[in-house]
Amino acid sequence: MITLAMDTSGPVCGVAVARDGSVLYEGAAVNKRTHSVNLLPMAQEALTRAGVAMEEIDLLAAVVGPGSFTGVRIGVSTVKGMAHGLNRPCVGVDALEALAAGAGDTRALLCPIQDARAGQVYGAVFGAGFPPVRITKDEAVKLDELIDHALAAAKEGQPLCFVGDGVAVHRGAIEARLGARAVFPPAHLSMLRPAAVALLAEAHRDERVDYLTLMPRYLRAPQAERARAARLRAMRP
Repeated sequence: MITLAMDTSGPVCGVAVARDGSVLYEGAAVNKRTHSVNLLPMAQEALTRAGVAMEEIDLLAAVVGPGSFTGVRIGVSTVKGMAHGLNRPCVGVDALEALAAGAGDTRALLCPIQDARAGQVYGAVFGAGFPPVRITKDEAVKLDELIDHALAAAKEGQPLCFVGDGVAVHRGAIEARLGARAVFPPAHLSMLRPAAVALLAEAHRDERVDYLTLMPRYLRAPQAERARAARLRAMRP
């Protein structure tokens, strides 16, 4: 099985090609350019460097969220279009699961977090393994609430490993709450790895769907919709 995977859910634009559990190519751009500019040229380069023709792809994968509303849509829409054109199935990969899969710490509970703004994080708790062992569902919550969930699931004294773009924003608060019990991988392991997306897609291939069924998964409404709802509530008598 040859899998082409794409991620545009956060600050990294990533593409990977895998074959039966082996990574043939992985590329990631953190260059401040929009993902819509980077993604298709990166996908073409990935296939060329992996020595894979477009028609040889068996499975397409996209990170479907949580993450940036616009970013998630870019990756999902691109994979939907390719899956339609190639008549291939696709798999939606969870961003937090992919972050946990790339963290590499087997002692700690894995706590991937993305900055959700408005004082919240997108987060979940996983045990080590591949795929990671899910302990809590994805949530948009206050950081302290996520830490409470992690502490409730952890063994006595077990470290909590935090990864994802939320670490840069919330590291001080995490350390203030947990002290030395909080661990943080090096920066290259704290980013979502497109190779993890490809390998998770293979692991979840029984969940594959057609291009019409693949959809983004959001944990809350976009800011514009929340603001509109607030205005409508304020107008009610």
